Formats: sequence, structure tokens, C-alpha cells
Amino acid sequence: MLYSFNMVDSRSLYANLILNYWRVTGDQTMKTILILICVVFVCITTSVFVIDKADCKQRDSMDSFQFLPVGKINKDSGTTTIEIYDKYADALLGLENFSHVIVLYWFHKNDTQGKRGTLRVHPRGNLSNPLTGVFATRSPRRPNLIGLSVCEILSIKNNVIRIKSIDAFSDSPVLDLKPYIPHMDTVRNPFGPKWAK
Repeated sequence: MLYSFNMVDSRSLYANLILNYWRVTGDQTMKTILILICVVFVCITTSVFVIDKADCKQRDSMDSFQFLPVGKINKDSGTTTIEIYDKYADALLGLENFSHVIVLYWFHKNDTQGKRGTLRVHPRGNLSNPLTGVFATRSPRRPNLIGLSVCEILSIKNNVIRIKSIDAFSDSPVLDLKPYIPHMDTVRNPFGPKWAK
């Protein structure tokens, strides 16, 4: 979402200034110029500060967002890699200094209205586990199909990261990478339900 100054207040201010000048001038040419100035001003402010509704439609009073994958998962003959697209390869600089990487990816094989509408599941597909909200599980069926895995880095060469393993299908779109930083990403005394152990 783009944010800026209050365009409604700004437009009202300019409209009042132009209207006041309109009242005091009797020159028809000047009135025509004022009309053109108004039209140009509205067009410019609308195109610069208002988001195109076709690009950012509202859904249930919330803005929708578009993710652009930075790469994809490849699994071939026991080797798992993350291929980062060439345009994002420079963003890998320094990642070789970390042992693990946090991978955010898209559950592309679950991208259906039905699966995205799932709000409760039996964790791990086990009916003996209690019915639980998807925000309290790692289920790939959820409103936003974002997966998260912490992966051990084996090597990085050019735009390809070789990792030990990942709980994702081949060709899964990669949304983002973040380095695993122990003092930031480890919590003390964690707890959870029995099924999560």
C-alpha cells in the first residue's frame, strides 16, 4: 500500500483557491485556463498517489498483495538446491558465512480455493490429534500458503544454494531467504501440545 499526504485535504485546498480566483476574475480566457489547471491537477494527483484498483483489489476490506518469487526449489537424484533467479543473485552476498538459512516458500500444489479456505485440521493428518486452527499448526492447507523451513547450507555456488533437505516439493516458488541467527531465532523454555513433540 502506498501512503502519502491527505490528497482529499490537498485537493480541497487547491479547489478553494481556484474557486475564489474564479469568482473575482471576469476574464473568460482566464476561467478556461483555471478549468484546465483543475483537470491536470486531478489527473496528476490521481495517477501518482492512488493505487490502481486493478493491481490492488480489496478483499474483505483488506488489501491483497502480490508476491514475486525470488527463486525455486530443485530436487534431483537426492540433491536439494535453491535456485535464485539471476536478477536476485546479488542478494546472496554474505549468506555463505551462515550455517543455516530460513526459507520462505509457497505451497504451490495446494493453491486451490478449497485448500486455502481450510481453517481447522487434525495436525499431521492424524485424526487422533485434536482439531486445531491452522495458525496453530504447520499444515500446508491455510489461507496464505506460506511455508517455512530452516535448512542447513552445504554450499553456495553462483546463484545456487545446496541444502541438506527441505519439506517442500520440487519447483516450489521461493519467496524469501533469511539467515538463521542463533541468538535471534532460538527461544528459551519453549512448550507446545503433545502432538507437536
